[in-house]
Amino acid sequence: MTPASEVPVFILCGGLGTRLKEETEFRPKPMVPIGAQPILWHIMRGYARRGFKRFVLCLGFKADVVKSYFLNYASMNSDFTVELKTNNVTVHSIDHDQDWNVTLADTGAMTMTGARVARAADKYLGDCEHFAVTYGDGLTDVDFQKEFAFHLAHKKIGTVLGVNPPSRFGEIRLEGDAVKEFSEKPQVHDTWINGGFFFFRRDFLNYVSREESCVLERDPLVNLARDQQLALFRHTGFWACMDTQRDRDHLNKLWESGAPPWVI
Repeated sequence: MTPASEVPVFILCGGLGTRLKEETEFRPKPMVPIGAQPILWHIMRGYARRGFKRFVLCLGFKADVVKSYFLNYASMNSDFTVELKTNNVTVHSIDHDQDWNVTLADTGAMTMTGARVARAADKYLGDCEHFAVTYGDGLTDVDFQKEFAFHLAHKKIGTVLGVNPPSRFGEIRLEGDAVKEFSEKPQVHDTWINGGFFFFRRDFLNYVSREESCVLERDPLVNLARDQQLALFRHTGFWACMDTQRDRDHLNKLWESGAPPWVI
């Protein structure tokens, strides 16, 4: 089995995040904080805890914010000394345990998701046979090692994490006229949606284009499914997407609880 350490994880970090305008006016959506760290850090930490520590960040909108965060990561998480006359910086004991390899790839300010993957993979996939792709706004407690093993076993080009969406409305279950169960926003257990965590064989690059207008969720994935080359890895555990201010507040409350469900 291909070791997780050899599988690059491409994270889409370049969108405008228009539905979270209160935050994304100042920073890209993946840099919106959950607790003291951006949601991007939480996503990467979830992969790293399963052995996936090689990341390619596909940047666009406000790329400088993401670049600055990682360029200053060691100093911002450590004690350091600055010699003002020479501007020499000595970093003392490093106060973090992130042994990640992070490539920051500027894929264009207005580039769509499929083109971001294509442009970054052209430069940074190398000779890897498999790679992961995800968005910069979703959290889950899925075991990525198990999803990757499933991906390898079925021998199709792509695997997508399937999750049960929460209902937009409350559900009332009746027995006659009596309410037997009241659920505010239950999960819809007979429906699966794209959870946004993918594994692909390098053959998937034949389905995407470097053209700015190439959207991952349109022709590339539609055609992959049409060719019966896309499998679904079912996940019934925790999954959340930060689309709105309400979503952001909910994730922060989970973090503040001391036992956020995406930390495994």
